[in-house]
Amino acid sequence: MRQFHAEHPGRPVSLSRRLRQVRTAIDTEGTYRHTPDELAFGARVAWRNSRRCIGRLYWNSLRVLDCRDATTPEEIHQHLREHLRQATNGGRLRSLISVFAPEAPGKPAPRVWNDQLIRYAGRRLEDGSVLGDAAYVGFTDLVRRLGWPDPEGPFDILPWVIDTADHKPQLFDVPRDLVLEVTITHPDCPRIADLGLRWHAVPAISSMRLRIGGMDYPLAPFNGWYMGTEIGARNFVDEGRYNLLHDVAACFGMDTSKESTLWRDRALVELNVAVLHSFHAAGVRITDHHTESRRFLTHVTKEEGQGRTVPTDWSWIVPPVSGGITPVFHRYYDDADQRPNFYPGDTAHYDDSFRDGCPYRQ
Repeated sequence: MRQFHAEHPGRPVSLSRRLRQVRTAIDTEGTYRHTPDELAFGARVAWRNSRRCIGRLYWNSLRVLDCRDATTPEEIHQHLREHLRQATNGGRLRSLISVFAPEAPGKPAPRVWNDQLIRYAGRRLEDGSVLGDAAYVGFTDLVRRLGWPDPEGPFDILPWVIDTADHKPQLFDVPRDLVLEVTITHPDCPRIADLGLRWHAVPAISSMRLRIGGMDYPLAPFNGWYMGTEIGARNFVDEGRYNLLHDVAACFGMDTSKESTLWRDRALVELNVAVLHSFHAAGVRITDHHTESRRFLTHVTKEEGQGRTVPTDWSWIVPPVSGGITPVFHRYYDDADQRPNFYPGDTAHYDDSFRDGCPYRQ
């Protein structure tokens, strides 16, 4: 509250009066309710304080949707649909967060079990290989046990599992007309198109717990837009994901017989070229790691000019491609935990929590 009033002086309700209101509410009800302005400020500052995010220059432009009054899975489903619609914006992606009800005494908050609103299924085949995203084999098995059909291809979008205090967890398919996807091609290598790759435009994280002024919001999905390396150097490349480096190298006829040819490095760069080229050609907002590294240091300079530190986890800010030639590599940062902030969510509410084929809260 002090931070909110310090950065927004002249509020119609004074800080001292607002603190009395909050303390009275906590004494009588065990909790309190943020005003819409407090909620919006808290969500934006949580982004500003997110030590692992390189895109914080834009923190104050975050759009905040107040969804705290949604109580049923159907209502939450409608809000999640609206989130995707507004965030996608025809490819001109908007930074957006939808904040649902917080934890309260005797009233667990709603959750979705998905870590992002859009993820691709993964299914382990009889020969041990994986169809789709290997990181989501376990989650895919879970929703299959709840009645979701087997994935048919490598890019089947996983359903949402919406969990509220007064209802059993329910599955909802993600409407395909709300999911903008980009087909991956390469400007100089037609064979890349033969791999049949695509990726979704909106990286909407839904598993982080938003903490503002002692209040926890477990369901607060938020998104910015992709930096190309997230797709081209992690999602498509990690051995526990799509593991495509060998396939990309084959498209270019690279010599993979020994490491000294640096085929991995060359294939990695070409795949990232393909991702950036494809998003730009489709008119979908994306950024590259060199541009975003410079923008991050602009953010650091602006924040320091306001007398604020910029908590930063170096290992997350330095990009996974050509890190040493980006400006964020060559400096140290303060890795402090400042609040408001986002924190990892708790998945224990659904892990191994099944009875008669149905999930239940332990």
